[in-house]
Amino acid sequence: MNVDVLLYDGFDELDGIGPYEVFDYALGYAAEGDDRAGRVRYVSLDERESVTASHGTRVGVDGVLPEPDAVDIPDLLVVPGGGWNARDEEASAWAEAQKGDVPLALADHHAAGTRIASVCTGSMLLAEGGVTDGRRAVTHAGAIDELRESGAEVVDARVVDDGDLLSAGGVTSGIDLALYVVEREFGREVADRVATVIEYERRYEVAGRGA
Repeated sequence: MNVDVLLYDGFDELDGIGPYEVFDYALGYAAEGDDRAGRVRYVSLDERESVTASHGTRVGVDGVLPEPDAVDIPDLLVVPGGGWNARDEEASAWAEAQKGDVPLALADHHAAGTRIASVCTGSMLLAEGGVTDGRRAVTHAGAIDELRESGAEVVDARVVDDGDLLSAGGVTSGIDLALYVVEREFGREVADRVATVIEYERRYEVAGRGA
């Protein structure tokens, strides 16, 4: 399972780093029985060495998000939020929505069949690209009304699984989303092992398809 976490200036640290750590542990544990378990990496839309997150953390970037028809497209593309409700025009999910490049890339990937998971207001970047139109989704409480007005079917849950589109509510729910995916891909034992090592008490408020 190959996971790409899409970073941009102003993303919320925990939105991106929390799921990254969960997947990194899980892939390491899974590789104990299969060295082809996969990898997780940070990517951006353009060539760069690092991005600066919303609280000032500088995070190194491993590569550029592949084109939707590339051979190395991820099995899961994770999209963090950050700064949406503050309307930060310089570095935030809001700023990226206004620029349009990230929403367009997400729409192209989704149309090509890439499974996408958003954390917090990362859902709003998907909404800007039309990906959540008519789809079941959730976002940070402060942006719920905007997500609903965009055409999404808002679901009251910590994590929403709508098939090839997953979404998580506010910040820490990204960890629950990642653990949910890990359990689906590698089993309950691996997911619980990760939750134990990061000393995280899992919350199982997941709305699955048809729920």
